[in-house]
Amino acid sequence: MIEIYIAVVAVLAILAVSGLYVGVTNDAVNFLNSAIGSKAAKMRTILIVASVGIIVGAMTSSGMMEVARSGMFNPSLFTFKEVMLLYVGVMIANVVLLDLYNSLGLPTSTTVSLIFCLLGSAVAVSLYKIATDEAITFAMLSKFINTSRAMGIVSAILLSVVLAFVCGTILMYISRVIFSFRYVKMLRRMGALWCGASLTSIVYFALFKGLKNVLHDSAFIGWINDNLLLALFICWVACSLILFFLQLFKINILRINILAGTFALALAFAGNDLVNFIGVPIAGFDAFAIAKGADGINESLMMSALLESNKANFLYILAAGLIMIVTLWTSSKAMKVSETELSLSAQGDDAQPQHSSSLFSRTLVRGTINIVRFFDRITPERTKKFVATRFEWADIEHSGAPYDMIRATVNLTTSALLIALATSLKLPLSTTYVCFMVAMGSSLADRAWGRESAVYRITGVMTVIMGWFVTAIGGFLIALAVGALLMWGGWIAFGILTALCMYMLIHSNIKSSKKKDDPKDSVQTVTLSPDDNVAQTVMALVDNTVTKSTRIYNRTLIALMKEDRRSLKDLMAEASEMYNSIHNLKYSIASTLRRTYDSDLNLSLYYVQVVDYLNEMTKSLVHITRPSFEHIDNNHEGLSRIQTEDLVGVNSDVDIIYKRILFMLSNNNFNDIDQVLDMRDALFTRIAELTKLELVRIREGESNSKAGMLYLNILSETKTMVLQSRNLLKSQRYYNEQVGQPMRRPIARM
Repeated sequence: MIEIYIAVVAVLAILAVSGLYVGVTNDAVNFLNSAIGSKAAKMRTILIVASVGIIVGAMTSSGMMEVARSGMFNPSLFTFKEVMLLYVGVMIANVVLLDLYNSLGLPTSTTVSLIFCLLGSAVAVSLYKIATDEAITFAMLSKFINTSRAMGIVSAILLSVVLAFVCGTILMYISRVIFSFRYVKMLRRMGALWCGASLTSIVYFALFKGLKNVLHDSAFIGWINDNLLLALFICWVACSLILFFLQLFKINILRINILAGTFALALAFAGNDLVNFIGVPIAGFDAFAIAKGADGINESLMMSALLESNKANFLYILAAGLIMIVTLWTSSKAMKVSETELSLSAQGDDAQPQHSSSLFSRTLVRGTINIVRFFDRITPERTKKFVATRFEWADIEHSGAPYDMIRATVNLTTSALLIALATSLKLPLSTTYVCFMVAMGSSLADRAWGRESAVYRITGVMTVIMGWFVTAIGGFLIALAVGALLMWGGWIAFGILTALCMYMLIHSNIKSSKKKDDPKDSVQTVTLSPDDNVAQTVMALVDNTVTKSTRIYNRTLIALMKEDRRSLKDLMAEASEMYNSIHNLKYSIASTLRRTYDSDLNLSLYYVQVVDYLNEMTKSLVHITRPSFEHIDNNHEGLSRIQTEDLVGVNSDVDIIYKRILFMLSNNNFNDIDQVLDMRDALFTRIAELTKLELVRIREGESNSKAGMLYLNILSETKTMVLQSRNLLKSQRYYNEQVGQPMRRPIARM
């Protein structure tokens, strides 16, 4: 019997490592995004600072485990076996839930996830006890479960969302009015005082959130609590003086603040949040030690001993910190989660929208526009002009960052201040919720949410917020189901569920890693400059896209003729991904050209034409692959022999044309462009004749209607695809002819 429970403890340890991995992946968005979003330092430097914060936070954590041991349920009413299966259910559900969120790129609260998984698994075990013991009634469920803690978390969600958003909006608006986007001159005058206040809040946050477990009984913290305003004033003066002298040596004090805030958030994260992940496995190990007697394991022993307070072994905490650091440096999903917040808070309307609009977002934007117009009418003209000048965007840092270091400092300062104050007042705020909503509020106040992107950003924010509530509900339901299966299925269910969980994690992360490392489907954004190498870069993009399009087109027709559903599905996904990449390039043309205003207009025009032609060509390819897959996926009748033979001939002609196009593009020799034009015209004539013949067959009932429409669609989109490819050739030849010739800027109309 003891061997089984040794295996359970081993599984809990493995799931603890997995939990730390997915937890860091999710929460990295909290302490990395301000530094990443403002490009305050190189990525390597940011990760080093965060790593130091994590290891210091882990080593200074007291490792108190009350939440896992007795926070959500009464262990004195559960046996050793029930407690062990309860903990396994918690870890499986928690790891699965957070990995799902990471795969979707949505940040959520690891604390909320763990607590509601504990609640769900405890309810499952309690219901099993009620169902199998006639002496226990359903009314006694409240004795087994501690629901007050869960209700406190739900309240914290609502409080975090509203308070953080409002504070982030107000403080960012005030900061931007003071400094504007051209903040260098004002930063010299009062930057030390402003950054000193920011650094004070970060220090306060580090003391009361990150190091509270180490310093909570010290006389120093006691004096600060008794003289809070005086302590903050002294810290502000000291920080301001230090930053003032650093500024004299031409040191960018904004970078210091941002890196200090990153360190403090990482410190608090490791010292408080992820201790919950090792809390459950360590509680399971303690339960194993309690139940293990001289004669072996006592399964029926009640776990009253878990009510006693206990601290984690220092080596466990240190190992957890090292796992967090390794994850921070290696997890590709962490960057995906960070991208969600960065895309929603980036400055300007030129970024590709990551979310669609919704009725709620459209209604909210219309209402906000009406309110703004009302205040615009009653605001004095001089005030409006002054405020407008403060919010005139200018990229003085020339870093291409989603936002500048002023906003990054506000994000860190506001988050640190809110979390520290809540901790000192014993209010349960979520770190994830505060950091995310502060970032959203500051981006709104910074006028990043223009009319071109507001509806999409609001939909994205609402998606994340709704995801937070789903975290609680989903965590509870998944843990409830897993706990029930473990209790009723016993050790067989334990083995099956553990294997499935491991498979899901391995498969998910291997797939994510392969997708990241596979360069064949990626299309890089092209940045224009006067350098001739840019033309070569664009041509490499064209060559790659045309080559892939030829391959996808050829394989799609072959798979359609063979009715190969799996191949068609893969080809449809590949075509869609290529189209989305090119479409993103087209959507960002305006911002690209603004960044390169002084570059050659011949090159700019060439870039615009190429992206437009590639967009139309890949769109046609999608319109071929998707209907082909849907036709076979719906089990419709395949193409007839005549249709197949016709498409084989068309495919052969298309292949010849594309080979000729690729040859001319790769050799930059367009002497045979008229020959391609003749081949194109011959193909179009053939397509027209085949279309007429198919219409005759449909009219006379000789052709299946659905297969006939698919056949006609392929012919039509093939024509469009070849036409756009021919246009690419013309655009490249035009650029070659114009290189070196002066091109005057068009005169603006008055």
